[in-house]
Amino acid sequence: MNLHPLIATQASGSNPMASLGLALPLVLMFGIFYLLLILPQQRRQKKWQQMLGSLKTGDKVVTSGGIRGSIISLKDDFLTLRVPPDNLRIEVSRSSIVSLTTADETTKAA
Repeated sequence: MNLHPLIATQASGSNPMASLGLALPLVLMFGIFYLLLILPQQRRQKKWQQMLGSLKTGDKVVTSGGIRGSIISLKDDFLTLRVPPDNLRIEVSRSSIVSLTTADETTKAA
């Protein structure tokens, strides 16, 4: 025995504004996660890829294992490093390069 159709729809919970109110926090949480986690990681990845693409012979690099050396030769996926003090030659994967060392950093360390 429904007295009014509007009262019946509100009682059953099929209000479109209620479902929007439930979805809005989820959308906001995804937006915050995107801005705080995903976007900075994409920027770091792009910067690292650009650094790997710009490597050339003579550059001083640091590998993910902490090995510092100078690039002797470049191949597609590998490069050969000269590692001091005994001038060892090591072939490492290009993706293991973490950073490019500048001349300023080497003079500060010495």
